[in-house]
Amino acid sequence: MTGASQSVGSVAHGSVLIRSVRPYGEGDPVDVLVTDGEIAALGADVDAPDGIDVIDGDGAVLLPGLVDLHTHLREPGREDTETIRSGSAAAALGGYTAVFAMANTAPVADNSTVTDNVWRTGREVGLVDVYPVGAVTVGLEGKQLAEMGMMAAGAAGVRMFSDDGKCVSDPLLMRRALEYAKGLGVLIAQHAEEPRLTVGAVAHEGPTAARLGLAGWPRAAEESIVVRDALLARDAGARVHICHASTEGTVSLLRWAKEQGINVTAEVTPHHLLLDDSRLQTYDAINKVNPPLREERDKIALRQALADGIVDCVATDHAPHAAQEKCCEFSQAKPGMLGLQTALPIVADTMVAPGLLDWRGVARVMSERPAEIVGLTDQGRPIAVGEPANLTLIDPETSWVVRGRDLASLSANTPYEAMSMPATVVATVLRGVVTARDGQVTR
Repeated sequence: MTGASQSVGSVAHGSVLIRSVRPYGEGDPVDVLVTDGEIAALGADVDAPDGIDVIDGDGAVLLPGLVDLHTHLREPGREDTETIRSGSAAAALGGYTAVFAMANTAPVADNSTVTDNVWRTGREVGLVDVYPVGAVTVGLEGKQLAEMGMMAAGAAGVRMFSDDGKCVSDPLLMRRALEYAKGLGVLIAQHAEEPRLTVGAVAHEGPTAARLGLAGWPRAAEESIVVRDALLARDAGARVHICHASTEGTVSLLRWAKEQGINVTAEVTPHHLLLDDSRLQTYDAINKVNPPLREERDKIALRQALADGIVDCVATDHAPHAAQEKCCEFSQAKPGMLGLQTALPIVADTMVAPGLLDWRGVARVMSERPAEIVGLTDQGRPIAVGEPANLTLIDPETSWVVRGRDLASLSANTPYEAMSMPATVVATVLRGVVTARDGQVTR
């Protein structure tokens, strides 16, 4: 799949013609004309204005640009492992047009000075829309609520708050956070982990960890917080979002909460859809993540829950780490994996290939639903005339081999090294501007 000539001065900024693509992977190929950042025409044999940039889709799948509710960009503080620019490049190459950057930076994003700076830097880079996530508590210490109102009112307009990496374990503090969030019209995203049940834990509590001599992280540590926060959200009339759901029991609790009319949403990571704790046999810390890789039955339950809408969306939990933070004793390694460039192929492998989702379903769980959860009005929109041109073009027939050193991230901690991935992102378009194309960022 190749592109044609570069755009010239006579063509409006944010203009491109995408030839021969199938929106949502359905029907016969059509052409999509984008001008001034919006979809201007959609149909067969659309005329191309002189000098416009042309992408030959060759029958590929066209989806709304992907939205990631859970990304770690490490800036400020750990620019040796990732920056907003490098993370934005990885996101664009992965088909994303918007990402939410978690608050566990240094300094912590617990005030509007930090969140506004992250927002402005993301805008300057311009590869994806970078939305900072504000901390729920000062310094992520779980003792005092952060200035959520000031962050929400700042230039960044923070709309989601999370202490991700740590649980807001104090139930009274979590209740207050939910009450404030309701008044502000923002979302609390919880890292569900009862810390008293996971002291020293490094792996899923089960036969594999027992055999390997690794301290276990029980399912109950996650599930007890999920049900507690669902009840707190119910009583506060607030919304709560569960980060990286990982257990079969969490699925059951989410189903129950939704049946009760509780406003709870949840995400699942690509690695919890694809991998399980059998990967730990080698003690390779590349497989260490929080929450940990679970068992086969958890993986199966999560896949079905995503298909059924019990789990609402896919979020990467993209977590770059330096080599020395992974090449060490398993118990001492930092938890986390890269995810932005491999998320869509993994969803294609685990959900599309077995028939659990079609490509319209992929749009729902990777674009439309996450945008809806956080109230983005210009992302996850239908592919239709007059809509914002935030788009990703996917070749579902072309595979590629993962090489950590070749990924856009400054870190290389991918658990998928040397694995063949189905589906390739051909191009990503942000408000009509091509940000990634044929494996390269364009700005």
